[in-house]
Amino acid sequence: MKNGVLTKDFEDIRYVNEKFLKVKKEVGKVIVGQEEMVDTIVIAIFSDGHILLEGFPGLGKTITVKTLSKVIDAKFQRVQFTPDLIPSDITGFELCDPETRKTSVQKGPVFTNLLLADEINRAPAKVQSALLESMQEKQVTIGRDTFKLEELFIVLATQNPIEISGTYLLPEAEIDRFMFKIKIDYPSFHEENEITEKQVKDEDVRLEAVLNPEEIISLRHFIANKIPLHRESPILKYTTRIVRETRPNLRDNGFGRGTFAVNELDVNRVVMYGASPRASIYLAKAARVCAFLTGSDVILPEHIHKMAYPVLRHRIILTHEAESQGIDPDDVIEDVLNRVPILEPEQ
Repeated sequence: MKNGVLTKDFEDIRYVNEKFLKVKKEVGKVIVGQEEMVDTIVIAIFSDGHILLEGFPGLGKTITVKTLSKVIDAKFQRVQFTPDLIPSDITGFELCDPETRKTSVQKGPVFTNLLLADEINRAPAKVQSALLESMQEKQVTIGRDTFKLEELFIVLATQNPIEISGTYLLPEAEIDRFMFKIKIDYPSFHEENEITEKQVKDEDVRLEAVLNPEEIISLRHFIANKIPLHRESPILKYTTRIVRETRPNLRDNGFGRGTFAVNELDVNRVVMYGASPRASIYLAKAARVCAFLTGSDVILPEHIHKMAYPVLRHRIILTHEAESQGIDPDDVIEDVLNRVPILEPEQ
């Protein structure tokens, strides 16, 4: 792509891949390690999906989003979710001038490109549900008027996995609207040592804007057209079979669920609710972008496997029996990926 005009296929794939690597390089000036988190966030941006970040305090969730917004030259807003927050604090409100008796709309922080919902589980359900319309429809209703949001609009919500006091469970309908759930772990010794060194230097880091929102939207359409996914596509059928296999008591899963080996998990026993059809959509879209950003115009099983964990882990609700045995949704995903055949069995 040069000056907005697509060139030869090989050059286009290389162009996107080079841009992706440049974004990672710029983010790496500030963020040490956490490559999987950065990769997945970038894939979500190119896939038009929202992200739920789960990790302990101080692992760089907020600074990563702020840094990325500068690298892609996007507008950024941060909302600290607290128990006393009200929906209008996010969406905006109507303001009446007592002298002229005319009303004006004061737009909230949701009118941006990247919205960081910090500690989203600290706000009650009424506030959390205020995000549903904006996340799904990319629009906000204030009073009697409806306003369109930016075409590039991504919600990145964070939550602390260890604190229960003063928090609220996210509604299942809202959780399902997040494309990814990214679990963030502690850095290694060398990474933490480098982080400390960067911070004690107290130097301003100059970041280069590698992309802009308009270019990202253009590349989204290009990637979708370059790797079309139709109903008879083997890859599309494979992602659908994976998602369906996460659901308990499902007989028609596309290949037949048989007996379980000793080391396999019985999905009917350990899973209460499986992933929704929205997961099939997100898994196919994410695998396509993952393939493209690695320089390939062909989706491989390894791309699907890589994306399956962040796409599915927050959509699999375990039984009390599974939780008591220490089974994690990632364990179920691993078992499903090992069991579901890549090619559709002959009927």
